[in-house]
Amino acid sequence: MREITRFIRPNSRANFFLFGPRGTGKSTLIKSLYRDSLWIDFLNPKTVRLYEARPETLYDFLEANQDSKQIVIDEVQNVPAVLSVVHDLIEQHKDWQFILTGSNARKIKRCGADLLAGRALNYIMHPFMASELGAEFNLQQALNFGLLPIIYNSVDKDLALQAYITLYLDAEIKMEGLTRNIGDFSRFLEAISFSHGDVVNVSNIARECGVNRKTTESYINILEDLLLIHKLPVFTKKAKRELINNSKIYFFDAGIYNALRPRGVLDQPEEINGFGLEGLVLQHLLAWRDYSETKSQISFWRTRSKVEVDFIIYGDNEFLALEVKNTKNVNLNDIKGLKTFLEDYPMAKTALLYRGKERIMYKGILCIPVEEFLLNIYPNKLLSEALGV
Repeated sequence: MREITRFIRPNSRANFFLFGPRGTGKSTLIKSLYRDSLWIDFLNPKTVRLYEARPETLYDFLEANQDSKQIVIDEVQNVPAVLSVVHDLIEQHKDWQFILTGSNARKIKRCGADLLAGRALNYIMHPFMASELGAEFNLQQALNFGLLPIIYNSVDKDLALQAYITLYLDAEIKMEGLTRNIGDFSRFLEAISFSHGDVVNVSNIARECGVNRKTTESYINILEDLLLIHKLPVFTKKAKRELINNSKIYFFDAGIYNALRPRGVLDQPEEINGFGLEGLVLQHLLAWRDYSETKSQISFWRTRSKVEVDFIIYGDNEFLALEVKNTKNVNLNDIKGLKTFLEDYPMAKTALLYRGKERIMYKGILCIPVEEFLLNIYPNKLLSEALGV
């Protein structure tokens, strides 16, 4: 299988954290960019025990390997106490570069990342983008299995997805002691999958899982800290209508959502795929934003009367409203939200992303195939260019 070039490019000289859920390819990227660096692997149990007992071991290790000026610490959250040593070494050796990867932002924040404030940049790594895959990108496969490299490169993707979910339950949740009852958390994961692409009703989820509201809120915080979900805020700039206040949530990868979402005879596959398609578009928008030099705000718009636009992209050079529909034929109801949004924000550009094959103009709204849009998203390129407007 060919090596797929990733778009993310950290600063070649600065100290930085590279965050991202497991399986996004952080270690693979760093190994390809920093081939001659010193490597400290905190996924190795023996190495973890050594540094947990004495974080100052890092001084000794680097003193014995002074020829290399680039030091990688992989999964640094497993020994957060080492960050105080890293901080001291950064002060002593201005010509050294520390590259710190992590999949658990909660533990790093809790145990010392603030010591590096102003001394280390932060990057976030996402699953593959369609434009990274090019001709290999398959929309239906992305909806079914997602775009995590560790899953994408697997022979049995169904099995790999289930193993991935189990890995997080065991390695990141149970072993770290983030929740006392792994059974409750497993039921919570299934329950919150019904909220993918929607506003979370904490009380309903708590009732369904048989836990209290406070516990449910803590579970949601865990998922957010582990970078497994993203909260999408409401767009409220110069609002002319009464809007809702709550954020929507999405799992970080369409395949993870698809694997967690229970199915029954009353479930409509089109509805499940519809929310999956929204999430797939969002994960591309987030990767585009985080890999680009200029940052745009990504949000959604929903009035109290439930008129909604899926995604609003707002920045210095761009103001877009995007609606996503899992349909091959567009009707008036599909563009209702965009039309209403234009009444309040006539300066915005709008588009409907759908499952059809042709670019069409419907009632003044540009409708383009979602696959075409995803394949044309590149960092530091305006999304309006990806739309061809």
